[in-house]
Amino acid sequence: QLQASGGGLVQPGGSLRLSCTASARTFNNYVMGWFRQAPGKEREFVAIILWSGGDPRVADSVKGRFTISRDKPKNTVYLQMNSLKPEDTAVYYCAAKPKGAERFGSWGQGTQVTVSS
Repeated sequence: QLQASGGGLVQPGGSLRLSCTASARTFNNYVMGWFRQAPGKEREFVAIILWSGGDPRVADSVKGRFTISRDKPKNTVYLQMNSLKPEDTAVYYCAAKPKGAERFGSWGQGTQVTVSS
């Protein structure tokens, strides 16, 4: 139901835009999120946004560099990543949860982002 794409290899300082497309159903009144997991580390929060497009938030570690947004006609949530650093290297996952729920229950497959020269 959630399809993530857009990962790849990029040099430090470069940019990538990840996409998370919802299919087969809508996520009205859901919170959409991006998470990442680097090798040997736990999965961590990156950004969230309401399916309506409101209340976007990003983690302090990516603030000022990453932006989350939503394209309603395309049923897609984006993660624009600028000024990428090697420490941003990870598998990035998109996820969804009902507004008010404690945990994200719907997950897409990951997309690999590698920042290296």
